[in-house]
Amino acid sequence: MLELFTPHRETWLYRVNPALKFVVFFAFMLIVLFNQNFHFALNQLILYGVLVYSFSGYSWRKLLLFSVPIVISFVSSAATMMLFGKGVTIWWSWGLIKISEESFNYGLLLGFKTLSFGFISLVFLLTSRPILLFYALMQQFRLPSKYAYSFIASIRLMPVIVEELQTRSDALKIRGVHFPKGLKGIFQRLRMYTVPLFAQSIRRAQRVAVAMEAKRFQMGAKRTYYYPTTYERVDAVFVIVMVVSFASALVLSVR
Repeated sequence: MLELFTPHRETWLYRVNPALKFVVFFAFMLIVLFNQNFHFALNQLILYGVLVYSFSGYSWRKLLLFSVPIVISFVSSAATMMLFGKGVTIWWSWGLIKISEESFNYGLLLGFKTLSFGFISLVFLLTSRPILLFYALMQQFRLPSKYAYSFIASIRLMPVIVEELQTRSDALKIRGVHFPKGLKGIFQRLRMYTVPLFAQSIRRAQRVAVAMEAKRFQMGAKRTYYYPTTYERVDAVFVIVMVVSFASALVLSVR
């Protein structure tokens, strides 16, 4: 599973401050959300597609695999609006299905927005390390440490929970435990899996709390960081490239 999310090479986007990258991409997502210009939406889609397929550092095979859910969302959202939207110029009608020029254009607009959301999210997830993101949010944007370290602990413990789930499944198979079909089997699986995992999670949370207390962790105290993050020259390059690309997409949509 980890190999799937390992890039073939680290591009310049990996060196951008993750907190700055998060703010810029979040602003672009808001623009995508409120935009109603068809040509501007198409230009934005091309821009974010270039970011994903040219600067994410992953192979085309992995990128196509990651793009499958995004394409499915595009088809479902666009088709729904095309088939059941309202419009004056009717192209084809059959029962509840009514395709008009207006619904078709708005369906494509909605689909482009869906693809843009997916590409922005994908390029951010593939080129950002979650741990560094929360360290950067604490250092550059003064995110309270009690929230940041809570997310960091959750991310760190997720592989452990997955491993325990697999261990529990193997143990039940070795003991010859079989679950009946239907709702009874579902409830038995929930009882056999959730109770031990929940108990282990409580013990693990207690050990983490004791360890943080032993290291004299205080919420409001000024502290040093294991991963120091700062603004560098590549961050300025990133902002300039994104602003120029966005302005070009806007200008081309007006013409």
